[in-house]
Amino acid sequence: MKSICFLFCFLFFMGGISGAQIQMGADKIDEILKQTDGKRVGIIVNHTSLLSGSSVHLLDTLVARGVNIKKIFAPEHGFRGQAAAGEKVDDERDTKTGLPVISLYGKNRKPTPEQLSDIDMLIFDIQDVGTRFYTYISTMFYAMKACSEQHKEMLVLDRPNPNDYVDGPIVSDSLKSFVGAVSVPVLHGLTVGELACMIRGEKWDGVEDYPLHVIRMSGWKHGDPYSLPVRPSPNLPN
Repeated sequence: MKSICFLFCFLFFMGGISGAQIQMGADKIDEILKQTDGKRVGIIVNHTSLLSGSSVHLLDTLVARGVNIKKIFAPEHGFRGQAAAGEKVDDERDTKTGLPVISLYGKNRKPTPEQLSDIDMLIFDIQDVGTRFYTYISTMFYAMKACSEQHKEMLVLDRPNPNDYVDGPIVSDSLKSFVGAVSVPVLHGLTVGELACMIRGEKWDGVEDYPLHVIRMSGWKHGDPYSLPVRPSPNLPN
């Protein structure tokens, strides 16, 4: 019994070390500052967009470091991740920064030309779970299409997924929707950064070559365990 308890504690401890060693794309602030220098920025984030091992939000960090953020774009469940599945998300204003929060799960799912008119770059940093029907990757895909059409830059900050394998069929073109916008299996095994590169590289649905930047992770590779530090939506409580 003591041996089992010791083994459990050891594995728990080692798992904590492994997670602590991962440096997310969002943690690489100096690289983000280089990419955003002199640019007007829009940012697609939610409650999962935290720096590793802390409750510090990426948005607050970038504002404090002088990044010229013009507006926030919110995915399904809203900027704070509290709206129920399928619930319309309204535009609002962030009380902490005073920045406008534009919903990408309300009147429109894709940033409009007007909404992008005063920005040069879109940043995407949201924790995904590696499933096709989770709409965060649909939001990223639609944002990529908007950037391609409006000749804007896009910066994707990479994060691991809790599952790392491929399973299920690829959605057919006739069945595509916002819960199946990208031609990948149900479990696609890709990080958001990898998926963004595939979308752009394959020129899916009119996404042509345009300035796409991905800040990759350090300390993680496919096959490594990863536990979600924050639940990504109300539909995934544990």
